[in-house]
Amino acid sequence: MSRTPEDVNKLTESTYKNVMEQFNPGLRNLVNLGKSYEKAVTAMTFAGKAYFDAVSKIGENAAVSPVSRELGVVLMEISEVHKKVQLELEETFKRFNRELITELERKTDMDIKYMNATFKRYQSEHKLKQDFLDKSQADLKKLRRKSQGKHSSKYEIKENECVETISSRQTDMQSFIAEGCKEALLEEKRRFCFLVEKHCAFTYQLTAFHDKAKEMLTVTLPSWQDKCTDATQVPDTVISMIDGLRTPMSVIPESSPTLEHSDRTNSGSIVPPPAPSLKAHTSPLASMFSQDVPKRPISSELYSDQESLDGNGLSRSESVSSGMDMAKKTRVQTIFPHTSGNNETLLSFDDGDIITLLIQEERDGWLYGELEHTGQRGWFPSSYCRAYNEPLILKLTIVTDPEQQEEDEEVEEPVLLPPPDYSDSSRDRPIKPSTPSPQNMASLPNGHLVPPFLGGGNPFATVKLRPTITNDRSAPNV
Repeated sequence: MSRTPEDVNKLTESTYKNVMEQFNPGLRNLVNLGKSYEKAVTAMTFAGKAYFDAVSKIGENAAVSPVSRELGVVLMEISEVHKKVQLELEETFKRFNRELITELERKTDMDIKYMNATFKRYQSEHKLKQDFLDKSQADLKKLRRKSQGKHSSKYEIKENECVETISSRQTDMQSFIAEGCKEALLEEKRRFCFLVEKHCAFTYQLTAFHDKAKEMLTVTLPSWQDKCTDATQVPDTVISMIDGLRTPMSVIPESSPTLEHSDRTNSGSIVPPPAPSLKAHTSPLASMFSQDVPKRPISSELYSDQESLDGNGLSRSESVSSGMDMAKKTRVQTIFPHTSGNNETLLSFDDGDIITLLIQEERDGWLYGELEHTGQRGWFPSSYCRAYNEPLILKLTIVTDPEQQEEDEEVEEPVLLPPPDYSDSSRDRPIKPSTPSPQNMASLPNGHLVPPFLGGGNPFATVKLRPTITNDRSAPNV
């Protein structure tokens, strides 16, 4: 396909402009995107390491299980292999940055200056040659105008010389344009070849990475899959342990820790000092109060009435009651103050104090007990106290909301199991059983009606009062 010198010159200029205005800016954008690409891969590998570290942590937890130990080891191996793959990928993109992105950035900065200088040189030389050619053509026109007169032979030689000059300059111009076009096209091709070559090298690196990653993953993948083919398989050691639990064993009963603690407490801390030798003083005002202080252990209702004193002066029923951690100890309330004086074995107290009897028997008018608010122990006259009866407290629970009443009902509903998440079987479906509705009405034990204000003004509210007998001395809970 033949083209005129002007067309070839336009092709040359457009080639230079394409490299400077399209290719080099495209390379700059490619460099920026390549840096972002590398950062994204680095962030991905970092997140991948964190992910597989978590997988390894779960594997460590599974490795201590007697039934999932092998699966825990598999999880840790999977984590290690994938972290090696992530490390290889990171190294591949480090080479990508070093051998492609950095090189493109350096080449682009240098090429912009080079292409600008080359294009300016071509334009200046083309303009100079075109000016010489235009001048020669102008000189030829002048000679031809002069040769049209009387002395035409006089200008013939000069005209021939001018024609030869024009022909030579035209040939030189065509050669310059051809060489300039060829050089421009080659410059363009060299840049595209460089870009293709660098990406081919990067493709080889990626291929090597994928081959190595495939080799690392496929070597151990079958063994990993073999470990999880049957989730119902149990190791032989676990089966032996379960079978051993099914075998009946003779159990030797052990003493209760509470009993041992109580025995140690009774034997170590409730050994009283000897009772005073003199008979306790009887207060002249003692007859004004009813003396209900027990003369023998209150455990006679629960245990045998036969008593015998042990080595510490305690009756057999007292020892049994203390050893079994009695549910209730005898308590007395003082009605007169008492001062121990210099005798450390006696107990000082004020009237109205509560004393817990540690020895249930009265000895020559003396009782041995512990003052509740101070914890001090000692002997004291039995006539200075009377039996303490704890007040009975009636607890009333008022329910004004039907939904709250249903929650308060001490009815344990059956636990509904959700469908299994890790099983393909759907034959086990939970069926919600029908439960009877709780009673919504209740009355006071004495048969009185509940006042309307207890329902909070709601005509549909259900009020339920529950009498509860307790020994708690706190205020009634309404």
